[in-house]
Amino acid sequence: MDSPPPTKLEYHEDMFKLQSQATFLSLFKGEDGRIALILDSTVFHPQGGGQPSDTGLIEFAGSDFKFSVQDVRSKDGIVLHYGVFQGSNPEDVEKGKEVHLLVDESRRKLNSRQGKLNRSCSLVLHFFLLMTRLHSAGHLLDLCMQKVGLGHLEPGKGYHFPDGPFVEYKGVVPQAELLVKQKELEAEANELISKGGKVYADILPYEEASLLCGGTLPDYIPKGSTPRVLRLGENPGCPCGGTHVSDISDIISMKITQMRTKKGMTKVFYTIAS
Repeated sequence: MDSPPPTKLEYHEDMFKLQSQATFLSLFKGEDGRIALILDSTVFHPQGGGQPSDTGLIEFAGSDFKFSVQDVRSKDGIVLHYGVFQGSNPEDVEKGKEVHLLVDESRRKLNSRQGKLNRSCSLVLHFFLLMTRLHSAGHLLDLCMQKVGLGHLEPGKGYHFPDGPFVEYKGVVPQAELLVKQKELEAEANELISKGGKVYADILPYEEASLLCGGTLPDYIPKGSTPRVLRLGENPGCPCGGTHVSDISDIISMKITQMRTKKGMTKVFYTIAS
């Protein structure tokens, strides 16, 4: 069987899009027994880059088939939507069918009363905005590291989940300076947030992307590719495929809760206003 083409990522074009149409290509059952759907495009953001995956619902046009999306992953450019069918046999699903995608963390029931649906939508939107704000705050932290004299530390792993977000950097900060730098980072972050600035996310030719990212791109970005570059205001950019706020001020406020250095790495923990 031929491999499916790379999945078109609808959220790259519109970070705030919560619904989309797509074509069902195939399904398979993983080694863990979970069913995964493959579509030609998706509005669901897969887990990656420190950002958790979306969940929600996939409805099949012209039928009662519904698929509850519980987890989303990406492998070799193919987005895998893991979950379970609601009251239907997977073998009966017809390939090439049009499907409707709804990003919905709480898995709201579409046949609920309108009032319940509205409340559910509000919860989904609140959760979605929290995740985008946390992710954007992590990138803002990278900028602040430059501005407080810690630009020699190389950004590494990021964890942008609500339960203890942090960014890890390669390199160390002297123990005697940790508390001072923690306060400087928080002050710098909140100054940038108060000033605000438009957030840009664009898919660009390799050379243009490199210029916007300070003249170089990470080794994992293939030369000749068209990476997606995130810019917070008029600051230098960085490659990122995630969802973000539309303006730096949307982060509202940021607190640096801890900085610690261990085994040649520095972790900076943060929180944002809920």
